[in-house]
Amino acid sequence: MNRQAPAAQHALQVLTHLARHAGPLPAARIAVDLGLPRSSVYHLLKVLQDNGFVVHLPEERRYGLGVAAFEVGSAYTHQAPLARLARPLLARLVDEVGHSAHLAVLHGREVLYVVEERAPGRPPLVTDVGVRLPAQLTASGRAVLAALAPAQVRALFPDRDAFVTRHGTGPAALPQLRRLLRDIRAAGHAFEDGEVTPGFASVASPVFDSAAHPCAGLAVTFPAAAVDADAHARLCARVARAAAELTHRVGGRPQT
Repeated sequence: MNRQAPAAQHALQVLTHLARHAGPLPAARIAVDLGLPRSSVYHLLKVLQDNGFVVHLPEERRYGLGVAAFEVGSAYTHQAPLARLARPLLARLVDEVGHSAHLAVLHGREVLYVVEERAPGRPPLVTDVGVRLPAQLTASGRAVLAALAPAQVRALFPDRDAFVTRHGTGPAALPQLRRLLRDIRAAGHAFEDGEVTPGFASVASPVFDSAAHPCAGLAVTFPAAAVDADAHARLCARVARAAAELTHRVGGRPQT
């Protein structure tokens, strides 16, 4: 804890705690969960309420996030700090490995590409900024899915109708996807070979936020025939380092 500004630290703890729950909470529950005096929590909630960050629901005797908290979250999205922080890292990665790199975020059962850095002389890829692809087919999507809880994966892919293929390859049912994600966790990186674009393969690692939740997948795509086993291992290690650095830059923490 920051001993120079304990009140500010406690206020942030309250906001973060409310943000991690699906619904409003009683003040007493917040105090117990955070190990803070109940009187202090009521004072903090009053200050946060006066400034619009918290709303009080008197009939329920609970507190939830206010409009000001939503505005802060919206501003974060508008400023696109994840993409801004990732772009120089990806540019450096491309210079080092000689292959194109990209960053994608999970959006439902798809990934949305938010940064694309192309290597000079390499052909354009389908993974351009703004493109959406089935998450279970892409290396970046698989990197994120492998870091999610099994229940979250099951919710995203409840039945066979949730699975889409591009070239007739890739998992087509939840048991197949679960086995693939288990292999990815064991390998320490995600991969795909020809499932997005025939002749091209990708490797990826997840980027984590402050709650150790996978917020993006960082990947490199390359001609499959041009990378042997040793080069593939070096590429995987370099992608993992770039993802770890981006995790650090966004104030995230990896899963343990």
